[in-house]
Amino acid sequence: MESKPCVASLTVKNSNVLPPDTNSYGTMFGGLLMAQMDDVAAIAATRHARKHVVTASTDSVDFLYPVKEGDTICLEAFVTWTHNTSMEVFVKAVTENLILGDRKVCATAFLTMVAIDENRKPTIVPPVHPESKEEIFLHQGGAKRAELRRERRKNSKEMAQTFGTSFPWNEQSRL
Repeated sequence: MESKPCVASLTVKNSNVLPPDTNSYGTMFGGLLMAQMDDVAAIAATRHARKHVVTASTDSVDFLYPVKEGDTICLEAFVTWTHNTSMEVFVKAVTENLILGDRKVCATAFLTMVAIDENRKPTIVPPVHPESKEEIFLHQGGAKRAELRRERRKNSKEMAQTFGTSFPWNEQSRL
């Protein structure tokens, strides 16, 4: 399968931040921003794989600067690293006050997307190759981040097994 450059998956999406998008402090709901980041990551991954994709994980989303009502939000995403059926997608969110021209990176995250076939089973994706110094920087850390995700997923499965599906937990555990 032929390798594709990171830039081939570049996806950019802009939108206004309106009153229904904000909390009582007049700043954008974090969950809404996360949903928009997931959406743009899915578009970038689909563009790379030319297959349907599902979200496998989201690394920590760090909210660096508030997004205010009346601002715009610009999301940029591209595939940085691949492994068999999965793609790591870097997403950057930039808030902008269009009147003042003030722009700030308000959040970043890595999302892992998995390509699926017509039977909804994971399917092979093309490799990705970086070209710019920023793409090379992100690509070089991809394998290490993937290993950290595998460890985090293992811990999450252990946590799910420990707590199960019911609440309150076993009365014995309260003693």
